[in-house]
Amino acid sequence: MADQSTGSPPPGSRPLDYRGKVAVVTGGAGGIGRGLVHALLTRGAEVVVADVEDPALSAAVDGLTALGKVRGVRTDVADAGSVEALADDVYAHEGRCDLLFANAGVTSGGGGLPWEQEINDWRWCFSVNVFGVAATVLTFLPRMLEAGTPGEIIATSSGDGGVAPVPYASVYASSKAAVSCFIEAVAHQLRTTGAAVGAHVFYPGGGLLDTGLWTAGRNRPAELERLRPRPPAPGTTFPEFKAQLEAAGLPADVVDLDWLGDQVLEHLAEGRYILGPGSERFGPLLHSRADAIAKGELPPTLLH
Repeated sequence: MADQSTGSPPPGSRPLDYRGKVAVVTGGAGGIGRGLVHALLTRGAEVVVADVEDPALSAAVDGLTALGKVRGVRTDVADAGSVEALADDVYAHEGRCDLLFANAGVTSGGGGLPWEQEINDWRWCFSVNVFGVAATVLTFLPRMLEAGTPGEIIATSSGDGGVAPVPYASVYASSKAAVSCFIEAVAHQLRTTGAAVGAHVFYPGGGLLDTGLWTAGRNRPAELERLRPRPPAPGTTFPEFKAQLEAAGLPADVVDLDWLGDQVLEHLAEGRYILGPGSERFGPLLHSRADAIAKGELPPTLLH
């Protein structure tokens, strides 16, 4: 049985050749997802892009088709039936899934103080970030295991919640903490059972991320809108947030998302469980959080 001391295979134990592999990327029409699709195509993988926005999906496929074999399937990860239909479609057309990226995600709708959030903010955020990831893994993983061939599942989480919360993003942080905990459990159980499939968590990093997450409300279902609409909290648009950092003299470099996708695949090839640049920055914070918890104290946040 493989070493169970970590949630990933030992480095180099699963050399990855992406040529001929089939990858499925949810939320793949823009932002981080599109960066992942770009990196996969440049390495010879065949990619199915799943996204809830038809125009963005068509534009992404049209813009990336010169790099390799790619097609789009409209998918709402908050709808388990839609995810099931995606899997049926993939296995009917491609016949397999070797690499599954559970990447689709949203915010909670404007930030602010935790008690200013509404229950619909929780319902919407968790329907995509938590139930969407769960549905994606629960639908594809059994089929991947049944195939008996090497495969990898990668779920996009966030240092906000996965490591420590940003207090003014309490709902989003809670959803990403759930993703990190779920995937860690999946990774351990895959290791324990000696499965040919591995699981990994991806913490985007390297700088500011200018993605569709900042305008995720464009896809919010009408039935999950806020009952008491209010103006967005300050700093909840990307330009505002970037300007606040610059005014405070803090780093505000914007990440190249194609580069970020390359980083993920490079770390995956190294056999790492935690994927994404800059994970070493979490070390001091995690130590201080552990010390505070051991003392029964309130732990520091991602901002301190």
